[in-house]
Amino acid sequence: MQHAVGSPLPPPHRPGGAPQQQPGYLGAPSGPVPPAPQPAVPPVPHPPAPQHAPAPQHAPVPGHAPVAQGTDTTGHVPLPPGGPVPMPSAPPAPTVPDPAATTLAVLLIGPAGAGKTSVAKFWADHRRVPTAHVSLDDVREWVRSGFADPQSGWNDHSEAQYRLARRTCGFAARNFLANGISCILDDAIFPDRPAVGLGGWKRHVGPGLLPVVLLPGLEVVLERNAERSGNRRLADEEVARIHGRMAGWYGSGLPIIDNSQLDVPATARVLDDVLARAIASPPKW
Repeated sequence: MQHAVGSPLPPPHRPGGAPQQQPGYLGAPSGPVPPAPQPAVPPVPHPPAPQHAPAPQHAPVPGHAPVAQGTDTTGHVPLPPGGPVPMPSAPPAPTVPDPAATTLAVLLIGPAGAGKTSVAKFWADHRRVPTAHVSLDDVREWVRSGFADPQSGWNDHSEAQYRLARRTCGFAARNFLANGISCILDDAIFPDRPAVGLGGWKRHVGPGLLPVVLLPGLEVVLERNAERSGNRRLADEEVARIHGRMAGWYGSGLPIIDNSQLDVPATARVLDDVLARAIASPPKW
């Protein structure tokens, strides 16, 4: 800011009154005020007194949008609310849907030792769109103190933890899908308990969930179960009983993959083929 050169000029007289104060004028001189010389010199306005400049505002960071107050955000990224997943719309014929480039919600069903977790992880790792894998067993084992292990006996407590884990997985899947991330879930669901298993998944995720059954032969399931450890390894009798109940999926209308002679990558390719047909003609379940 530049300062005026010289002393400020006294303000002109008003007839019959005191001198008029000008903005920024510091006061009249002491003693009588002499008459102004003629011709009158027009008053020169004194520069206004300096004012404090407002506090500088922080400039927005490039590439970051301002965050609205009162909105549900994580950092600067607003998250859409998760809702029921609708049925996938089939592309117009003769276009062949590419499940590897489509946002999907997939439920991989099968007995213990069927390879569900391995196939689901591989399938999620090798897609061209963001994909999450949510395992029911992993979520169920989030409970540490008070974990109800079904191997110690199936009861209301263990069933309640299974139901809670399924609902938690369903919420997670809906949130992933609402933000453009596909999701594959895996669970051992029995066909003779639809209200607890398949019906529960449909309620938690939505009608657009695509179920696929992974069901290798009993010998393969027993061999894979023997390689497990901890509470995920079951007795052979229990594995055979579960496998027998899983056979009820035949005739259910759901797609079934027998991966007895397939490794994980080959099973994932077959899964893509099955999902392409399911997108074109969603299963009725």
